[in-house]
Amino acid sequence: MSDPAIAAKPAGPVYNRNQPYTAKLKENRQLNQKGSSKDTRHISIELGGSGPTYVCGDSLGVVPRNPDPLVQEFLEKLGLVGNDGLKETVASTLILNRAGKKFVKAVADKASGPSRDKLQAISADEKRLEEYVFDRDVVDVLSDAPGVKFDPAEIPTLLNKIAPRLYSIASSPDYEEGHVHLTVAVVQYTTHGRAKQGLASGYLARLAARDSVPVYVQPTRHFHLPPPDRDIIMVGPGTGIAPFRAFLQHRHRHGHSGRNWLFFGDQHAATDFLYGDEFSGYQKSGRLHKLSTAFSRDQADKIYVQHRMQEAGAELWQWLDQGAYFYVCGDAKRMAKDVHQALLDIVARHGGKTPEQAEEYVSVTLAKTEKRYLKDVY
Repeated sequence: MSDPAIAAKPAGPVYNRNQPYTAKLKENRQLNQKGSSKDTRHISIELGGSGPTYVCGDSLGVVPRNPDPLVQEFLEKLGLVGNDGLKETVASTLILNRAGKKFVKAVADKASGPSRDKLQAISADEKRLEEYVFDRDVVDVLSDAPGVKFDPAEIPTLLNKIAPRLYSIASSPDYEEGHVHLTVAVVQYTTHGRAKQGLASGYLARLAARDSVPVYVQPTRHFHLPPPDRDIIMVGPGTGIAPFRAFLQHRHRHGHSGRNWLFFGDQHAATDFLYGDEFSGYQKSGRLHKLSTAFSRDQADKIYVQHRMQEAGAELWQWLDQGAYFYVCGDAKRMAKDVHQALLDIVARHGGKTPEQAEEYVSVTLAKTEKRYLKDVY
């Protein structure tokens, strides 16, 4: 019997970024407990019987919209309120939450008086322009040049286009058939006196039950489950937990015999242990053989997943040496690099290898030859 996690997908309508499927939101709930500094959402989306299909390890593409108040404020600044066609174009296709250089230069050309001098000086200096657009949205720019006007036809040519956002899928297709789950960290910040959100995460956070969501599945090329009898080690701090929730659901549902070891990290155990009750349940049922957690702010010294890996280095090496697959999901800039270095140190220390041999084992043997070191980082 073939495993649904790696079996070929059935033929059906082809949905993609240019032709997404209009799904419906089923659930939008906060995963963090009261007192957390974070806002992480569990998003459940109905795909129904005619929507796209997926396997564990795939990502879901979400096509976001701008928030109505921001669209309204932008059009008011330009004196273009009342143009419904332009309003829909702006809401659904143009990026408002990050100002682009082209837009700043266009505003500078249309501005007058001191505003014109200021923005043209900024536009003429690439470094200053980079700094200027870094934390400003389009309304911030227009606030620096009151009274600027554009022809409605110009607007789409001056702003960057909205692109879909890919999220690692947090459910097995067999866990709740016809549905897909996401784990979304809502990006929130304040600059220039205005509260702001990330385009895609803010869009998902605002959705209510039965709202439409344009989505498509982005198949993974490599981030698949191994054969059912193989052990897996999963490192997924924060929202990097998403695919591993899917892996555990799937292995539990299909009775995989391989052992499962999960490393999870976040700020505080009391408020930020995402899906903690589910993982405790898997532990009690014997489906999650080891759970190593790192809550960085629960003690004086910050402890991260790579530290927990080092502490369990001897056993981790034993699992790898016996054929376990090693997975990492989450932040590429820091976490994944720190985890990679910890893995090198563990292989060198507990595998009795020189630094050069450890590098060869991890980066060549494990990652390329045997394809047992798999990453889903962003």
